[in-house]
Amino acid sequence: MTDAPALIWFRRDLRVADQPTFLAAGENRRALALFVLDPRLLAPAGEARLWFLYGCLQALDQSLGGRLLVVEGDPVDVVPRVAREIDAGAVHVAADFGPYGQVRDHDVERALVKEDRELVRSGSPYAVSPGRVRAADGGRYRVFTPFRRAWADHGWRQPARTDASYLDWIDPETVAVEATPVPDLPAVDADLPEPGEAAAHRRWERFRHDHLDAYADGRDRPDRPGTSRMSVYLKYGCVHPRTLLADIGASMSDGAQSFRSELAWRDFYAEILDQRPDSARRNYNRAFDALVTDSGQHADRLFAAWQEGRTGFPIVDAGMRQLRAEGWMHNRVRMITASFLVKDLHLPWWWGARHFMQLLVDGDLASNQHGWQWVAGSGTDAAPYFRVFNPVLQGERFDPDGDYVRKYVPELTDVTGKAVHQPWKLSDGPPAGYPAPVVDHKYERAVALDRYEAVKEAQHREREMR
Repeated sequence: MTDAPALIWFRRDLRVADQPTFLAAGENRRALALFVLDPRLLAPAGEARLWFLYGCLQALDQSLGGRLLVVEGDPVDVVPRVAREIDAGAVHVAADFGPYGQVRDHDVERALVKEDRELVRSGSPYAVSPGRVRAADGGRYRVFTPFRRAWADHGWRQPARTDASYLDWIDPETVAVEATPVPDLPAVDADLPEPGEAAAHRRWERFRHDHLDAYADGRDRPDRPGTSRMSVYLKYGCVHPRTLLADIGASMSDGAQSFRSELAWRDFYAEILDQRPDSARRNYNRAFDALVTDSGQHADRLFAAWQEGRTGFPIVDAGMRQLRAEGWMHNRVRMITASFLVKDLHLPWWWGARHFMQLLVDGDLASNQHGWQWVAGSGTDAAPYFRVFNPVLQGERFDPDGDYVRKYVPELTDVTGKAVHQPWKLSDGPPAGYPAPVVDHKYERAVALDRYEAVKEAQHREREMR
């Protein structure tokens, strides 16, 4: 079936440039572009992610001249049926390394093989796919720093030279499959980024020109526009990370090296999730299953205050309100808000991870779950449980003039300078409408360290008994 049409099944690669699946199909081959609206992936996605996804699909459809076939249903049924309709020799995809994605692709592949068709995996959403970076003994890395060194030594391919004209696209109206119109963008109460491939490249060029050189320091300042904001475009594959790496080239500036490191973290978390799919829902370090967390009505009230940005700690509240307002939160503030939930409120990290995934437009399972576990101390890091972010000191250090807080917490608009991070110390108390702190950080820090130390002591006793 070498002359048979190809089926290009788009998933997390919603672009036409740097598209390995096009290369694998073969230049000028007749091909049908397909996206499957999978209810199992749509159901847990929040409004922000659905809005952005649909915008990306509209942009991709325009790039393909209106020739994107969108079908709603289970891919295990849809993909073989569409392949059968056009008599495709192969279905081309970018490899998926997520827990659900791997099972789905295995089931689709089995269904295709029964009809003498192939599922061809070409590339992935990562600069270096999980499993490619190996230690000298052939083992897989579980610690970031040696992984990053090996990742850089391994390197990555140059971007594929493709565009929409690389393949001869089949008109989906000629295919006898019930299509779903590319969904209109739902109304969302959030200020979200422009979706699509062209928007991704515009955003990248602005960042590269204006902020990359200062990224090493600028990325930690939520009061300044120093981050790339590329995470959502990488999530949906509007641009591939190797395209960004190629644009940076061999630059050894602090900013370029720091940005490369962030892309390495993204690949590392995908690597860890591939090794341990259970870590999406459970502690990577199972010793922390014994960590005492709070529950009950009081815990529920504290969790609600955290969700709503009503904790009385301004940097925490600003971050949680930014999340609702923009479907995004500055990474430094993600760490601060996560630490506060886990180590000041003593609540399970997966409560916070689930809340983030519901609201984040860039919500990525591997990065989100393992970022939370990095903060919680239950991940791959050797001794992170000693890390307890002081929300006041973090605010004073990374938002020294209070501009970030005042942007998202209007009750504190009139509070000047660093005082905005400790409004309860004002002579008249916190401004009207803004709450007093829900906990005493110094006390809760000591409680957290005692609980973490108990886990470590139990671990030590267990090792001695072996």
